[in-house]
Amino acid sequence: MVPRKKKYETGEAAAFLTRKQAMAKLQLNLKDFRRLCILKGVFPREPKNRRRAQKGNASTVKTLYLEKDIRFLLHEPIVWKFRDFKVFLKKLKKAQEKKNWGQAKRLQSNKPKYSLDHIVRERYPTFVDAIRDLEDCLCLCFLYSTFPRTNKTPVEMVELCRRLTVEFMHYVIEARALRKVFCSIKGYYFQADVKGQTVTWIVPHNFGYRAPAQVDMRLMSVFTEFYTTMLGFVNFRLFNSMNLTYPPKLQGLQMTGTSQGKNKGEGEGEGSTRVQEEERVFALNQSLHRTVLPEETVEMDNIPITDDNASMEAARKEAEAVEAQTKLFKGLKFFLGREVPREPLVFMIRSMGGEVSWDATVAPGSTYQESDERITHHIADRNQIPDKKLGRFYVQPQWIFDSINRRSKLNEKHYAIGETLPPHLSPFIADRRVGDYVPPEEKNLAEQDNAEKQDNEADEGEDEEENEEESEEDEEEGGEESGEEVGGEESGEEEEEESGEEKENEAEEVKVGTKEKVDRKAEKQLQETEEYRLREMMVPRKHRGLYKSMMKNRKRRINESKNLERKREKWDKDNTPQPKKAKKAKL
Repeated sequence: MVPRKKKYETGEAAAFLTRKQAMAKLQLNLKDFRRLCILKGVFPREPKNRRRAQKGNASTVKTLYLEKDIRFLLHEPIVWKFRDFKVFLKKLKKAQEKKNWGQAKRLQSNKPKYSLDHIVRERYPTFVDAIRDLEDCLCLCFLYSTFPRTNKTPVEMVELCRRLTVEFMHYVIEARALRKVFCSIKGYYFQADVKGQTVTWIVPHNFGYRAPAQVDMRLMSVFTEFYTTMLGFVNFRLFNSMNLTYPPKLQGLQMTGTSQGKNKGEGEGEGSTRVQEEERVFALNQSLHRTVLPEETVEMDNIPITDDNASMEAARKEAEAVEAQTKLFKGLKFFLGREVPREPLVFMIRSMGGEVSWDATVAPGSTYQESDERITHHIADRNQIPDKKLGRFYVQPQWIFDSINRRSKLNEKHYAIGETLPPHLSPFIADRRVGDYVPPEEKNLAEQDNAEKQDNEADEGEDEEENEEESEEDEEEGGEESGEEVGGEESGEEEEEESGEEKENEAEEVKVGTKEKVDRKAEKQLQETEEYRLREMMVPRKHRGLYKSMMKNRKRRINESKNLERKREKWDKDNTPQPKKAKKAKL
């Protein structure tokens, strides 16, 4: 007889472990267990039936992990490094309490270290997988690069994040991969096309740092430790794919060695040179050194892969628009004022092919001064600028954002110094649901785009009609020459036929017809309503509840949209300056 299983030994109860059970199985404390789970990508799971998963105890909600995930962590070699580090701390504490400073120094030099390379290769088997998971990595690294040097944010980690983020921005600049930008109160949103994958990240504003009390910085440092290792791998592969030297070096500069000089003076000179070169690399306004010079691009034949001509034409137009966007600022030279954010603007201008510089007293790395006559655009954010130079545009920083999003150089007069700026719309809202609120400014832009498309289509249609008319005229001329020879023979027959037709028309009576008026819009609306009602009737019974919920949410969105439209109309009415009434002249 087969022994019967006891209750909660199979099924969901055996598939889950509580956090306390998992820590006991791995023989780790809470701190090391959290670190291990973050590095390996193991996270708590929600069971289908919590009562069964918690073995009948539903009074409290416990943190549950899959038993197979904990079994997966048992053979992780980094666990032994955690235990070695715990032994190291005990020995170091003992040596310091005994004031055995020689042994403490030896222990510090032999401090156990661990590498996360094998975990990165394990979590991301292919390079594309790493790029798809790059958004959180970039957001956290850019955030950490703005932190001050404290005991919770070590100097090494902050400097490493700063170096890795600058390297990634250099790749985006060299590859011309930037597609969308947006400025908000949270920071600067950027979107780039990296190896065919869309990557979006946010760069915080460079404000004064205030330590948040509700954020566990030690826990964030564990994520940062893993993400810096991952971003280092990604940057290395991206630089090699572009034939760029890694670590990045500026073009035209000799590569400095890492070995120190024989005497102290040579070592200090070499160190200062290396620091200056790093500062110039961090400036982002100069090209990087390449191992192999890029070859001239050869135009390939356009061979259609599918029979869908419409989709092929749309893809071709999109590729042309992206190509034009990457050369948007080519041939333009920008100069940045002291008051504008330097790094985001340099990153955007260089990604679009422009040249940029600033005052040498603001930051290192400037390549030309304000007095340069080749400057075409001066970016400033103040009401007045004394001593304006002729031949250059003085615009506000929003002109760069909107020009990149619109994929064309906008009119500079709308963004001039002291002018009221047009609304800065987000380019990341691509598809809206039915009933969503659309700002009036976005509607106006959409109408302008539609009008431009119709004008382009009309111009193309006129050109085609002109070509057709020219071809028809050529054919008619040829037909007239050939018809003159046959015309004499057929003239008698045509006269007889015309006389017979005139007699028939006289016999028939002609009445004036009345044109029946048909409302095309009403008929189309009636047909659409009837088709919509029939589609509703065809919804299966098991999906009707979901359909009703969708319609209820749509109705709620429509009501919210109407409420926002009423608020906007009221605000426009209250803030629109009314014309002054003309005073009557006294007699």
